[in-house]
Amino acid sequence: MNHYLYLILNLGSLSVPLLYSIFEKKFHFIQYFKPAFYSILLVAIPFLIWDAWFTSLGVWGFNSDYHLSFLIFKMPIEEWLFFFCIPYACLFTYEVIRYYFPNLKTSRLVATWASWSLIVLASSLLLLHFGKWYTTINFIFFILLMGYGVLRHLETLRKYLPVFCIILMPFFIVNGVLTGGFTEAPVVFYDDSENLGFRLLTIPFEDAFYAFNLLFSVQLLFNFFERKYHA
Repeated sequence: MNHYLYLILNLGSLSVPLLYSIFEKKFHFIQYFKPAFYSILLVAIPFLIWDAWFTSLGVWGFNSDYHLSFLIFKMPIEEWLFFFCIPYACLFTYEVIRYYFPNLKTSRLVATWASWSLIVLASSLLLLHFGKWYTTINFIFFILLMGYGVLRHLETLRKYLPVFCIILMPFFIVNGVLTGGFTEAPVVFYDDSENLGFRLLTIPFEDAFYAFNLLFSVQLLFNFFERKYHA
């Protein structure tokens, strides 16, 4: 059963959003499947390249006790599925929340203040720990993405930031399982010399920023494709 743990996490995360997308008739998210697929795929490509690179460097790795034996570039097939299943589940969650609570958003002041504060935090940690692979690449990506969001997509950030805080809860549950919060050993293990060495329970601190990098990138592309799709 252990060998299926990572696969179960992926499919479990995907199953409810996908079934709801198909059979729920009011929101019927399946109508947006094409823009969702394109946005997830385009983000998955660079993230998988990043993933394979870091795996080859030993920045992180995968415990063979918890995944199937089929590997591509030293990564289990479940790791590849992660970049499709989890973004779909989170994109779906965001769009459902926006559909039922259209007025849920922060003020321009709060969004701007929060965004620049996070940029300052990430920049400070980057300068102090530059050269640690996970910290360096992750925070550079975050600073560029968040800066772009503030300057060009502030209205999107106003809507996205409060929902992202909600999305982080299930994301962290999945990540907690992957990093050993509920198992004898982690499914995904990290070389702590390449990160801050500070964890939120079992989850590396950088993972919160990594989650934003992955999910907000998907959201921005989805917004673009969805407008083109319905133009």
